[in-house]
Amino acid sequence: MAAPNEQSVIGHLEEMRSRLIRTLAAFLVSMAAALIYVRDIYQWLVRDMEEQLVLLGPSDVMWVYMMIAGAVAIAVTLPVAAYQIWRFVQPAVPPQAQRSALMLIPGISLLFLIGICFGYFILFPMVLHFMNEMAAGEFAVLYTAQKYFTFMIHMTVPFGLLFEMPAIVMFLTKLGILNPIRLAKARKLAYFVLCIVAVTITPPDILSDIIVIVPLFLLYEISISISKFVYRKQLRAGQQNEVSG
Repeated sequence: MAAPNEQSVIGHLEEMRSRLIRTLAAFLVSMAAALIYVRDIYQWLVRDMEEQLVLLGPSDVMWVYMMIAGAVAIAVTLPVAAYQIWRFVQPAVPPQAQRSALMLIPGISLLFLIGICFGYFILFPMVLHFMNEMAAGEFAVLYTAQKYFTFMIHMTVPFGLLFEMPAIVMFLTKLGILNPIRLAKARKLAYFVLCIVAVTITPPDILSDIIVIVPLFLLYEISISISKFVYRKQLRAGQQNEVSG
């Protein structure tokens, strides 16, 4: 017969497995739905292209469609994954913080979409224009569909994830894992890491770096402000409980 601690661990693992399966099922359903409309999505994504994209092999078209559908499925599945994570960690969250923590789920979805829009409407065309200018007069530019959409996803999806920073910081502050003091002390290191990220994913010119670095720095400062607000609210609630007790 298993000890109580072993039963608890087994129960947690079973719950984690079931929530992972639900998230995966949501991803697969979303991907299947996206594949039904993938031609329309493709046409919208290449609406500004002057030339048709090129395929180098018979299987490339399926690879491109799967990649597009996969990116759409990630965006759709994100709130489902956030909800499943929330239900898994809910017992560890103080009762007074549970309602506000649950409200983070739509915030996570909104921040992801804002990050995607930043990458797609600002960063991607800027980087693509820079690359075209470098090739102008020296090379014949011919894009393959696979390379084009791989490049597009690399310029958009990571920003959807980076823009989740305020929501993640807020949640970890509610759990007591982070606080504004720790975040302020880690500011220099965080800025250094964010600069490396920005320089890595942008063209080698200072303007592109600044366009990416500034929003990332602002996100970090917003995260610190949110953490301060949550932390002070928790302190006031604790003081009130002590007085009433």
